[in-house]
Amino acid sequence: MAETPLQKSEQIEQQLIDFRRALHADPELSENEFKTQEKITAKLDEMDIPYEKVGKTSTIATIEGNGPGKTVALRADIDALPINEDLGLDFQSKNEGVMHACGHDAHTTMAMGAAKILNDMKDQFAGEVRVIFQEAEETFKGAEKVIAAGGMEGVDAVFGMHNYNLLPTGSFNAKVGDLFSGCDTVYVTFTGESGHGGTPQLGKDSFTPGAQFALDLQSIVAKNTDARTPIVLNVGRFNSGAKANIVPKETSMDISMRYFDSETRNTVHEAIKRHAKALADMYQIDVEVTVEPSTPPTINDEKLAEIAANAGKEVFGEDHLADFPRAMNSEDFSYFMEEVPGVYGIIGTYNEKKGTVYAPHDDQYQLDEDLLKLGAAWHVEFALEFLGK
Repeated sequence: MAETPLQKSEQIEQQLIDFRRALHADPELSENEFKTQEKITAKLDEMDIPYEKVGKTSTIATIEGNGPGKTVALRADIDALPINEDLGLDFQSKNEGVMHACGHDAHTTMAMGAAKILNDMKDQFAGEVRVIFQEAEETFKGAEKVIAAGGMEGVDAVFGMHNYNLLPTGSFNAKVGDLFSGCDTVYVTFTGESGHGGTPQLGKDSFTPGAQFALDLQSIVAKNTDARTPIVLNVGRFNSGAKANIVPKETSMDISMRYFDSETRNTVHEAIKRHAKALADMYQIDVEVTVEPSTPPTINDEKLAEIAANAGKEVFGEDHLADFPRAMNSEDFSYFMEEVPGVYGIIGTYNEKKGTVYAPHDDQYQLDEDLLKLGAAWHVEFALEFLGK
């Protein structure tokens, strides 16, 4: 009886752990993943898998089956976050202020494990598997670079996954439809005239309207949008002034906006501009609003979600398919979905005994390495089922 993808993955589990820890100890920020790319290409060379370097630090590996057929892409992100790690791990980050606090090291490892397994059995399937190690997911820049380099040309389906602490280790989700929200970044700058703090009437204060606008944002959510269509507006940066006795000439802020519905998105864009202008006019100053689209919503294809769910049941077990509510996080995997049908899965990492209970982007974040063999096998199972094993 032939070995299953999970059995094959279990045989290389220690290799997966070692590779993940090597990546974890040497994290790199978006578009600067040069050493990470070197580790990836060295491993691909070791396995004699052909690849192409694209973008700035992305890599596309290609595994040809035993004849013509469909093409499936498996995608993993490779970048880390500007967070300092101080968890006392033997393999914790050696790069100050940089940490794999989102588990991209695990995603890269699982895709690499899948590449090894699929390459070893390439005489058993027809078609092509394209394994994409993508840079700069955290800045929403990497997927577009891969696409611009032709990474989606000829691809019939794309699959990826993310670890999440909302599901226990050993469980998974592959839901149909909305998964993650779209994201825009809105930059707002109020500009007045500086002056002495003792005679504020001689200047044009930008701080007060800026602060009022920041607080007023939630009234846009409450009063301008349908409560059934979720919107999140978060002021992540607010900057104003230089000294207590100087009237601030300029006040600026960066706002992260999350959405699912495109009509609601447009409504909020217009409301932000309208409210900002009204406050600027009230205080006789100027305001500039710039909307920078970051990534569209992640919406899973119905047929591919069914394949991913069936593949997951083969790996995790029939009773380990868990619920996962749509979330206001965002993923640039959605850019691939605009090119070809795609599905994005969730793999659990919550384990109280191991302390892997914190969410991605938390400086206490840790990952349960038991998911590595499961995730690698899920990639393989999905690819084989899609290609028609």
